Amino acid sequence: MLITELNPGSSIPSVKVDQLSEQLPQSDLPFYRKLGRTDLNVSCLGLGGGGAISSEDTLYAFDQGINYFFYSSDLHHHFYSCMSGALRQLCGRGSTVRDKVVLATVTYIKNPEVALSALFDQLSELKVDYIDVFFWGWFGSNDGAALKDCLQLSPDLRGPNSVYQRTAERIFGASELLKKMGVVRYIGASFHDTHLAQQWSNSPLLDVVMVRHNVAHRSAQERVFNQLNVKDPQRPGVVTFKSTGSDAAGPLWEAPFDLPTKCWRPSVPDLYRYSLSQNCVDVCLTGWRHRQEIDAAIAGVKQGKLTQAELDYLNLYGDLHKKRLKIQDIAPEQLLEHN
Repeated sequence: MLITELNPGSSIPSVKVDQLSEQLPQSDLPFYRKLGRTDLNVSCLGLGGGGAISSEDTLYAFDQGINYFFYSSDLHHHFYSCMSGALRQLCGRGSTVRDKVVLATVTYIKNPEVALSALFDQLSELKVDYIDVFFWGWFGSNDGAALKDCLQLSPDLRGPNSVYQRTAERIFGASELLKKMGVVRYIGASFHDTHLAQQWSNSPLLDVVMVRHNVAHRSAQERVFNQLNVKDPQRPGVVTFKSTGSDAAGPLWEAPFDLPTKCWRPSVPDLYRYSLSQNCVDVCLTGWRHRQEIDAAIAGVKQGKLTQAELDYLNLYGDLHKKRLKIQDIAPEQLLEHN
């Protein structure tokens, strides 16, 4: 059963998530999970538009069970706009499947005074009644004060009967969904500084935390993931990004030059599984470019969590990639061969 076959509801009910999961091979890596303390049930793989994926392949992702979509209207918009037609079809007014989609959007303008314009740009472009998660984006080590100012708007932005909902109704017209959901259901923030993410992860003003995390950048594990209790119903939702890397060291699927040829070279789906194998990670955000990458990623999730030996090896792999280690510093028994 695919997500498109579910009956309507305000979100995907937990019982339905269990039924969907039963259609997949038995795994310790469930494909659907609750996004922290929100009432949103999400696919563990999310699709962002940074890879300029087409609307056709965005709809293909939805048909394969992906229901978490991430959209930016003010950074690299020319890439993200390639998927906008699909999002209008899935989430726009009159869509018959809107309740089965989790639409997350972001603004990278860290100024509460522009929140209204950024939000209205998204509502206008995507023709939607509401946004499930509205992210304040890209907070680094010098942005603590800006984040505090932005999050003070949370009560005005989220939920029904909010100030921003009433303004949206005046501009775009009232609708039953807008009245029921509010213009924004939940508030998130995207962090490049994990100290800042740790500081705000328990704030009632912040529902979803998004952090950079991969085999070469692991600070989120200690400062965010491992500080949360997976059984705590009030913990924030956790989304990771940059799982495959994007810095001067090059993409993480390209092996370090000194790694012996017999050693395991992780694929892109393996790198997604690395993040999804961590404590309390709900969604690993991807930047797929075409449907073949979607199929490969879903097949990877079906393999389940990485073993501790695989996680330990990928930690070393990441350190080699970042040149924190040399191959001669690693004992041969710590290296895994092709699997």
